[in-house]
Amino acid sequence: MKKARGMTRGDILHTDVLVIGSGIAGASAALQASKSGLKVLVVNKSSRIEESNTFYAQGGIVSLGRNDAPVLLVADIIEKGDGTSDPKAVEVLAGEGKELVERILIEELAIPFTRNAPDELDYAQEAGHSRRRILHVQDTTGRTIEERFVAALKKRKSVTLLADHTAVDLLTVPHHSKNPIAYYRSPACIGAYILDNKTGKVRSVFASTTVLATGGCGAVFLYTSNPRESIGDGYAMALRAGARIVNMEYIQFHPTSLYHRDSEGFLISETVRGEGGRLKTRDGRTFMEKYSPRRDLAPRDEVTRAIYEEMIATNTPYVLLDLASYAKSDVKKRFPNIYKTCRLYGIDISKEPIPVVPAAHYCCGGVLVDDWGQTTLPGLYAVGEVSCTGVHGANRLASTSLLEGLVWGTRAGRRIAERFEPAIPVKPSEIHLWYYPRKEEEIDPALIQQDWLTIRSTLWNYAGIIRTRKRLERAKADLEYLLHRIEKFYREAQMDAEIVGLRNGILVALMITRAALSNPVSRGAHFRKD
Repeated sequence: MKKARGMTRGDILHTDVLVIGSGIAGASAALQASKSGLKVLVVNKSSRIEESNTFYAQGGIVSLGRNDAPVLLVADIIEKGDGTSDPKAVEVLAGEGKELVERILIEELAIPFTRNAPDELDYAQEAGHSRRRILHVQDTTGRTIEERFVAALKKRKSVTLLADHTAVDLLTVPHHSKNPIAYYRSPACIGAYILDNKTGKVRSVFASTTVLATGGCGAVFLYTSNPRESIGDGYAMALRAGARIVNMEYIQFHPTSLYHRDSEGFLISETVRGEGGRLKTRDGRTFMEKYSPRRDLAPRDEVTRAIYEEMIATNTPYVLLDLASYAKSDVKKRFPNIYKTCRLYGIDISKEPIPVVPAAHYCCGGVLVDDWGQTTLPGLYAVGEVSCTGVHGANRLASTSLLEGLVWGTRAGRRIAERFEPAIPVKPSEIHLWYYPRKEEEIDPALIQQDWLTIRSTLWNYAGIIRTRKRLERAKADLEYLLHRIEKFYREAQMDAEIVGLRNGILVALMITRAALSNPVSRGAHFRKD
């Protein structure tokens, strides 16, 4: 196999595969591609290469438990997706997932999944699953997986990891071509503009294949379980590049994040309810029996709306999640991270209930891909939450996201290696390198903060858990007005990661709002009350 030329010339970088994002999906793609001898560059806009939604995933990863089978997992996923999941994609996940978990996570990365005995894995129960099939590392599954993946990538000579680098835009032809004849060719992605956050320098990175693995967009909402970096950069870049994006109205809200004035979206895993936790009003009444025959183990969208309705009915800003009264296991041992974190805020979950509130958690839509992660734009793949494989439909089944990232990341890496062409479709000399006039005036952080507050408040209040046509129309009008101001701000301000993120965030907010407004049918995570 021929390899692309290797790496630097002035403001230009060359690599075989550019991976934007380093969570389980991006790391899986990078690891698999590097095994075929390809040069891989992985970038992350955070100063920590491990920073990702994967790092904060508590509950676990779906496998197949005892008395389980792929057909049962398929049925659960399609049921919780409200009948809109792609059956073929679901079968890929259920058919390949267990083998990849065992081969990559257990054998290759030696993930120390919790066990009941030396030869017996512990399978947890989560809402919406008909079997106990969730593998976990106590309640820090994602962190352990992420750290092991990064450690494995650091050992590979063909992989370069760049933290503190922000993808500004995808490089595409003919859009970025100097040659007018290129406009007769089919569009293709040939890399990306990458900003060094420390120096402010933007390089043109040319790659035979680019992989978007930028995660989700929960942080465009006022309340979220996601890290603040999760603002949907990949969706925005893909849209500007011309890739097809679908199902952005299906924003799943996690029903239980910690409610405390000093806590910012700390997630209380669904496995807490799987281990017996019950939801109650502030005066101690259980209420899920009013909303679902599955009670506290109902699908996320039903639990979220139930909590929201109870908060409105009782005029309170939160409800209670009582694990102490119903726990099936040692709370401190089963949920050490949740126990430790809640204790920091003066809450002993082994003795008292946890105040919780819903928060934006997962985007079931995204950049449309096939069974191998290929988008509708040649040269561009997308894996993980930024993609829409069709697995989740209108509502994601708990703990399937890490498995989807592993499966599609690995499949994408394999397909990229199989079809690798060492040359991009144009010469770098034919492409406009990054040009951005140097501005003397610095960005006022107050403007950035106020615009973000407007975006997040607008989405939460008008395009959040329960939507109406009037609310969505108001959100659309307000956000479209703000879009023009932010685009002007972007053109006039100094190049900076904050303004790049703001530009992406407003576009993602409009994607969600427009998709929700155009779909009058309540289904899964999209609920219209007109």
